[in-house]
Amino acid sequence: MRFPIPSLALAFPMFALMVELGPSVAVAADQNWPAWRGPLRNGVAPGANPPVEWSETRNVVWKVPVPGRGSSTPILWGDQVFLLTAIPEGVEPSVPAGGQDGPGRGGRGGRGEAPSQLQRFTVLALGRDDGKVRWQQTARVQVPHEGHHKDHGFASASPVTDGRVLITSFGSFGLFAYDLKGKLLWEKDLGDMRTRNSFGEGSSPALHGTTVVVLWDHEGEDFIVALDTRDGRELWRQRRDEPTGWSTPLIVEQGGKPQVVVNGTNKVRAYDLATGSLLWECSGQTANAIPTPVADEGRVIVMSGFRGSALQVIRLGGSGDLTGTDAIVWSHNKGTPYVPSPLLYGSRLYFFSGNTAMLSIFDARTGKPEVEMERLNGLTGVYASPVGAAGRVYLAGRDGGVVVLKEGPKVEVLATNRLDDGFDASPAVVGNRLYLRGRASLYCVGEARP
Repeated sequence: MRFPIPSLALAFPMFALMVELGPSVAVAADQNWPAWRGPLRNGVAPGANPPVEWSETRNVVWKVPVPGRGSSTPILWGDQVFLLTAIPEGVEPSVPAGGQDGPGRGGRGGRGEAPSQLQRFTVLALGRDDGKVRWQQTARVQVPHEGHHKDHGFASASPVTDGRVLITSFGSFGLFAYDLKGKLLWEKDLGDMRTRNSFGEGSSPALHGTTVVVLWDHEGEDFIVALDTRDGRELWRQRRDEPTGWSTPLIVEQGGKPQVVVNGTNKVRAYDLATGSLLWECSGQTANAIPTPVADEGRVIVMSGFRGSALQVIRLGGSGDLTGTDAIVWSHNKGTPYVPSPLLYGSRLYFFSGNTAMLSIFDARTGKPEVEMERLNGLTGVYASPVGAAGRVYLAGRDGGVVVLKEGPKVEVLATNRLDDGFDASPAVVGNRLYLRGRASLYCVGEARP
């Protein structure tokens, strides 16, 4: 069964955001998935129409094993799929890196074990139609200086591209730029992160025009840095005061000028993309503010959900400290996500509660709740962020379930699908296909051709 594409009422806000994010993004919107939250940076695939139902034996165009470990979302440009992975190799050293009492020692609550094995930090390019490896590059081989949370690995940041350069970040293990044929253009070493509890790294680079922005919040000296995508030259760097963070910056335009909005435990902050100067800041988020912001109609929506709940809709255009001012359009303090980022689909905001399969749907303009913390059968734990396409919402779970909802003011389940793998990476959607990166395999889901 096929379902209609979104109405004009749904499509118009997405078009406005396309213009806001720049012409190159607008051109690519229907054909590519250039960043982990898609061409519009809000989780929506305009013009796409992937299947509603699938299984291991139905509507799987191809399934290929992915070596090593990684939870970064695949991105797509042209006829290629790009993803990152860390492949362990070699004999384990007799002494763990950092020493027996180093920062990566094991512990409670998912703390990372001290790494003791070489990791091959790898960039893979696969054929979009067949899943075959087009090229593969080893960015670096080394024993990491600290560990990671038990639920992810050393390749959690997603790559980003503008169709000319592919920017890949392995965090402490380097930032690398390639052309789309796999030629290394430049690389940058920004140092070593020391993450809280050795939970590891996960912030993805953000791209706008010829500028790439990288966030470096950890237990050492924090900063945010902008580099020229053409040669890796550093454009500006600003110091920050934050604990370890895993959020990805969002770049939006306001008044014709792009600004970098960064979610944070202490404060949400916005920087001028051209100069790095601080434009505004606002407190009110919880600890471990992970979800990436979304933006629409001159507002940015930020949320977090660890040891509390916080959702703030902040009007762009202000300056200074916006805490407690009328720049806060509306706020909410219940059932917000810990790891998954929200989906902004038209005027509706979809988000999970914590890392659970309890979904809320809000009117993003007014703050009116349409659904509050309704449990979705067919999903257990959730790390992946929801995506939207063709008037539907796709929600992937850690146990291999993917629930498909009809976009609207209530939970209307169209299908509950299940595959053999489990999904921590967020889905990518292009054309009539859905790409799901599991712990062991990458799936291309599409309707079988006659």
